[in-house]
Amino acid sequence: MIFFIREKKNHFGGAENYLSRLIKYLKNNNYHVDLINSPFPSFLPSWLRVILFNLYLYLIKKDKFFFSLERIVCADVYRAGDGVHKVYLQKIKKSKVNPLHLVYIFLEKKCFQNSKVIIANSEMVKKQIIETYSIKAEKIHVVYNGIELPNPKKIRVKKEFLEKNCINTNKRIFLFVGNGFERKGLKSFINIISNLNKEKVQAFVIGNDKNINIYKQISKSLGLESILFFMGERKDVNYFYSVADFVILPTKYDPFSNVILEAMSFKNIVITTTDNGAHEILNRKWVMKSYNDYSIIELINKTLNNEESIIKVKKENYQRAKQFSIEKNSMETIKYLKRLNV
Repeated sequence: MIFFIREKKNHFGGAENYLSRLIKYLKNNNYHVDLINSPFPSFLPSWLRVILFNLYLYLIKKDKFFFSLERIVCADVYRAGDGVHKVYLQKIKKSKVNPLHLVYIFLEKKCFQNSKVIIANSEMVKKQIIETYSIKAEKIHVVYNGIELPNPKKIRVKKEFLEKNCINTNKRIFLFVGNGFERKGLKSFINIISNLNKEKVQAFVIGNDKNINIYKQISKSLGLESILFFMGERKDVNYFYSVADFVILPTKYDPFSNVILEAMSFKNIVITTTDNGAHEILNRKWVMKSYNDYSIIELINKTLNNEESIIKVKKENYQRAKQFSIEKNSMETIKYLKRLNV
């Protein structure tokens, strides 16, 4: 029996979507699996919930096999899908007095040290683990994320959907998908859109953030109200992917964003930064050196005027996405489980 560890249930989270796909695949291949979420109430301080969850897992561990997506001290296999928190804090401005950060740094060091196997979802994360905590390279294995490729026959975007969401398919559609707008680089996305031909483009922000009104004000100040729309968290994001042309994620730190693979699988042109582990699977010319590398605007504007180039890049991305199926990811994951006699 494999017990997967994830603290929270989040129907919109990339890690949760990945985990559900992996569990489904393992079950179909006769593995017995279960999922352990935190039993502690959300009204408790986040740092306290993390400590209590660790203590709870330690007490129930016994001979159970833990495959953890969380920083815990008693993982058998740890999938470092959240990257390295110490590096994240260097990239993002966060309150230094928040005890959660101190707890995370302590736990992730113990987690990296105690886990029998560490699965990183990018070479970037593997390198960060080695450099930050002096973990031996042979203990860390890179397994890129996997997705379920969409079935075009099942994705039928109806006229009512387009009208309800004010989508103009005569324009090039740009998407930003993600929660936590500061880390994901929404301000940079807005600035990029503001430097494109407003008559040719339309942009949509899928996701939410407690500071969403700040970003709406930035958009308004740049005169984008008529072409940039905030759609909130959506369960129908696949419909947006299917009508989009470009998906831009100018993230400040992402171990490997599933959005990149998902967008590629819907034949989108995809742009992200070198601070997103997913950049490793992209053509380098579509990778920004940082979240505020606006030299990419020239390439976007040039591509907007070249229909053949758009079609070519979309096809290339789709073919590349097909190499990263959840089946391939699961097979590689099982390979490392078998080494531990699971």
